[in-house]
Amino acid sequence: MACNCGGDRQSITVYQLFLPDGTVRQFPTKQEADAANERAGGTGTVVTIGQ
Repeated sequence: MACNCGGDRQSITVYQLFLPDGTVRQFPTKQEADAANERAGGTGTVVTIGQ
């Protein structure tokens, strides 16, 4: 039987949207982050963050 001792941590990917006015938002998918960026005028930057 395999040991589940907590040695293997799963990585969580978060997409963070930075808007020019200083607003920062996090989204679970890139599609949601891109859509929010478009709604805000398309001038933000989306970065991928692994946690």
